[in-house]
This record gives sequence, C-alpha cells and structure tokens, in this order.
Amino acid sequence: MPEISDESVLRKWMAIEMGRINDGVVVERPRLSALIKSDRPGAVTRSGKEYRFDAATLRLLDQKLPPGLKEALKVPIIFYFDSNVADSCFLTDRIALECLQALGELSTLRAMNDGKLWVGRAIVYSLMRKYPSVIQIMMR
Repeated sequence: MPEISDESVLRKWMAIEMGRINDGVVVERPRLSALIKSDRPGAVTRSGKEYRFDAATLRLLDQKLPPGLKEALKVPIIFYFDSNVADSCFLTDRIALECLQALGELSTLRAMNDGKLWVGRAIVYSLMRKYPSVIQIMMR
C-alpha cells in the first residue's frame, strides 16, 4: 500500500482549488476587434458561464492601440500564477506584451525569455484594476 504523506494530500487539495479558481478563466479568447463590434461583448469560461467584458475598457483599448495590434490582440490577456514563484506571474502571449508596451504599461526594454515574461504580481493586479475584464490570472 503506497504511503500517503501530508505533502501529497496538500498537493491534491491545491490542484482541486486551482481548478475551481481557473473555472472563471475564458476558454476561447476573442479578438479585441470583434468585441468592439459586439453589442454584448462576452465569452465563455471554463465552467461554461458567460464572461462579460467591460465595454468602456474595450473602447479605451480600441482608441489607444495601433490598428495592427487591435486586430491581433485576443482578450482577456492571461497572466499565469506559478505557486513556486510567490511574487510574480508570467505572460506567454507576445501580442499581449506588445500591446501592454504600446500602452506604456510595460517597458519596451522587457522581452520574453524562453516564451515567458515574468511580471511582479503587484503590477499585474494594478493592470487588472486599470483595465477591468481584459486581464485574468490563471493558476498553474
């Protein structure tokens, strides 16, 4: 019979909780350009529920982003939380990085390394407040 350690039980519990948290994450991220044209901008979450985008935030991005980025950007922008790195999240979407740089939110000197850009959680939370509904965090 395999030995059950406190750590294995904790890891299983954490995996279940992360799954519940991730239920609110959008499954198929629509393009900003399509959402701008929609009367009810929304998408579907992993749990099958409707996710509504803030129309004012979408209009703000539409006004501030250059045409090529507006067409390419899929929202929400997803930052990933890794429980092994307590104070940062990472971004894997190069277009999202370019958009955040074009908005002046992240330095143009920052670049992805091995397909990831690490960003302090405080900055990610600030982005979530500034751009409601277009930034999400997913647990990994």
